[in-house]
Amino acid sequence: MKKRHKLAMLGSAALLALTLAACSNGSDDATAKTPKLPQTYSASAKASPKANDGTLKIGEVSASPFTGISDPILASTSTDADVFSPGGQNNLFATDNNYKIVDGGLANLKLDKKANTATVTLRNNAKWSNGSPVTAKDVEYAYEVLANPDTKSQQYNDDLENIKGMKAYHEGKADTISGITYPDGENGKKVVIHFDRVTPAMQYAGNTFMWGSVEPYEHLKDVKIADLVSSDKVRKDPIFTGAYKLDKVVDGESTSWSPNKYYWGKKAKIKHINIQIVSPSNVTAALKAKKYDVMQGQEASADYPKISKLSDYTVVGKPALAYYYFGFNLGHLDTKTGKQVTDKNKKMSNKNLRQAMMYAIDQDEVAKKFGNGVEWRANTLLPPVFKNLYDKNAKGFPADTDKANKLLDDAGYKKKGKWRVQPNGKPLVINYAAPTGSDSRNAANKYYVQQWRKLGLNVKFTSGKLMEGNSYISAIQQPNAKNVDVWRGGWTLSSEPTPTGLYGQSSPFNMGHFVSKENTKLLNNMNNDKAWNEKYRAKQFKDWQVYMNKETAYAPSTFQLDWQPVNKRVKGYSVKPADADNSFSNLELTQENTK
Repeated sequence: MKKRHKLAMLGSAALLALTLAACSNGSDDATAKTPKLPQTYSASAKASPKANDGTLKIGEVSASPFTGISDPILASTSTDADVFSPGGQNNLFATDNNYKIVDGGLANLKLDKKANTATVTLRNNAKWSNGSPVTAKDVEYAYEVLANPDTKSQQYNDDLENIKGMKAYHEGKADTISGITYPDGENGKKVVIHFDRVTPAMQYAGNTFMWGSVEPYEHLKDVKIADLVSSDKVRKDPIFTGAYKLDKVVDGESTSWSPNKYYWGKKAKIKHINIQIVSPSNVTAALKAKKYDVMQGQEASADYPKISKLSDYTVVGKPALAYYYFGFNLGHLDTKTGKQVTDKNKKMSNKNLRQAMMYAIDQDEVAKKFGNGVEWRANTLLPPVFKNLYDKNAKGFPADTDKANKLLDDAGYKKKGKWRVQPNGKPLVINYAAPTGSDSRNAANKYYVQQWRKLGLNVKFTSGKLMEGNSYISAIQQPNAKNVDVWRGGWTLSSEPTPTGLYGQSSPFNMGHFVSKENTKLLNNMNNDKAWNEKYRAKQFKDWQVYMNKETAYAPSTFQLDWQPVNKRVKGYSVKPADADNSFSNLELTQENTK
């Protein structure tokens, strides 16, 4: 039931339980067999009207409370996206199973390569969950919120400046975005967006050149854009375009929903949905106790064998639009220009140091012992779900402690007593930021630090210990995070994988502040005029993956399956992209209580 997320940080969830001896060389063939999971599940019994009058109970796995930001433009974590997903995330477009935009959603899209325009036409019966119509202004207002100089959104990126007038608006030099027009007025159903050029990515939902959701202008117009993220209209009383309307939010804990009678699509059958945060350490026990019909979020791969054997649940899943990575702090964000700046004198600026830290940890061995096939070592910063663009031949960073030591020696990080010092002879203390989670996740982070210290690197946890999840996110997002040198994070990607929104110079998500001419060139090449040729475009993506591994400003950690256990009283469950709009209204229940 996952929606087509825009870019979001993976919640601080369980990863792996481990206590590993140091391995000098990792094997390339260290992954358990990946299970073949169905993408749909439907109970064989007939739906029960009495059961449908009850509540579908969904558990959201997270070690921390959700922040409560319902707006897809302002939210930056996958946990927030999940707990508000019955509202539909206000998605504009329907897609096929390859995420290519097709007619039939809240709006249709027509691209004109000659005129360099995109025409968005809303369906006539498009309404918000309060009954007000969805209008052309709601399409345009999303761009105002996204690009306003005072916005708290992290979704803005360089690619959006392909829209005429967007750069001037973003820099505060214009009050409106000149390239967005309304042929039938603000209350009409049509919007024309004028671009410098139409790009190949625009054919797919979640691309970085267009925004894929609407924003309720009439509902929000009295709130200053700078205040939206903290307003009750976003956190307490938001409205949506999806199959369900929000009834109640218990801060950080749960959301409750009932059918949206104004939904343009298939009407919802189950009268109530409740989504509740579940600690990673309680997932298996909660399922055994039949507390939830569905468990979503970032389940621990270590839990997969136990959950997959539960007789009253079926595991549904698909390759994840997600990956984990290690990030290195290489600079700062210029808050006046909104541009990332790489500082040559930053502590982690030496490429040998970054690569040595990656070769020092044995992610293959971790995956072999605890990944259970649903998580495995990543070799690039693009997950294999994007088959034509993913570089399967990239090596990534298999464990090799001899190579790690040589890299440090060659770069002049000599030992002075117990610890290595910087090439200039000054002491080197590296701060590693990591969120607290389940016992297994905490053990994983301690293992990383252990391996780095064995190299002679004086690595310490930021603040001296593992951090509360939301505090961790706040720490790594600082414009100049002086107490964070390296961290392990994760991304839920949008369904079109151009990585400008994560690693572009204007991207707030580029928290390692990595900027280079080559990176910008490769990012731009993915959607230049030549990129309409699929072979050319695939080569640019693969060249970028090789380049990013070489630079190691960000380093791949793990890939995974996106999997969810579904109780056998549920009918109509699907994670197929083409089913996204009606993923909740397709659901029914066969009996009153969870089986």
